[in-house]
Amino acid sequence: MDSLQVAVAVIQDREGRVLLSRRAPSSHQGGLWEFPGGKLDPGETLAQALRREIREELGISVEHHSPLIRIRHDYPDRSVLLDVQRIDAYSGEPEGLEGQPLVWVKPTDMGDYPMPAADRPIVSALRLPDRLLITGNDPLDTSGFTRRMQVALAAGVNLVQLRAPGLGERRYRRLAALLLPYCRQHGARLLLNASAEVVDDLGADGVHLNRHRLMALRQRPLGPERWVSAACHNLEELRRAEAVADFALISPVLPTVSHPGRMPLGWQGFARLADAARIPVYALGGMRPEMVGEARRHGGQGIAAIGALWPGRL
Repeated sequence: MDSLQVAVAVIQDREGRVLLSRRAPSSHQGGLWEFPGGKLDPGETLAQALRREIREELGISVEHHSPLIRIRHDYPDRSVLLDVQRIDAYSGEPEGLEGQPLVWVKPTDMGDYPMPAADRPIVSALRLPDRLLITGNDPLDTSGFTRRMQVALAAGVNLVQLRAPGLGERRYRRLAALLLPYCRQHGARLLLNASAEVVDDLGADGVHLNRHRLMALRQRPLGPERWVSAACHNLEELRRAEAVADFALISPVLPTVSHPGRMPLGWQGFARLADAARIPVYALGGMRPEMVGEARRHGGQGIAAIGALWPGRL
């Protein structure tokens, strides 16, 4: 089977829309929409290939880029490694120099544009933030819990996992229903540590799977319009997450107070799993807000955290 390394560019305008181009009908995956880019020539570095391909395809000069995600995907006739770079600065105006149609699309609207299967995790990475808040303790103190959630949302958190393992289903439902309007008000998405049925009943934005629920699943628990995240600690769990989830939380990266006896992966261990992943991954365990860049340099989407993002008592 052929194996190709491909330099892929994510180019956004000032409105946050992303540039897509349409593949020629006669090409591999012809007629589908894709992110611009192309394969590395022998002896080329990623940066060289990226600049060359974007200049040849679009007539613009890439001035600065940063990693977004790396995706490995096996098609029936070939294997590809997509090395996806976010174009932070460029000069010129994009044109379809090879006759390819171009379109600017909001990340939330990309479902309307048929794309190769290998590109789908890129869409997830574009739609996901670089910080994921996992709620902290004291869910029985509803008023205090709600105030801390409001403070976190006002500070810019827009992806929340409601973690309240000590609550029974009835109390958990009640708390989730209370918090959901605050998330809607701030444009944040709320994932529940609950069954898919509870997510559907409440109209929440998705579900988070712990390792036990993850390994018991054989298919995705929710439709594509909702998010599915999964807790992963090794490659076996990560492979299962790729089959049923949109993204994963890999832990523990660093030592944590909550799990003092568990051996951390370290940044290198996290990087090995992130490099093998076919979906976006967050670093979890001992994270602090200033570690977002470190997580991204090691192949992650960003960080997931409780203490670092959840306000203390107010």
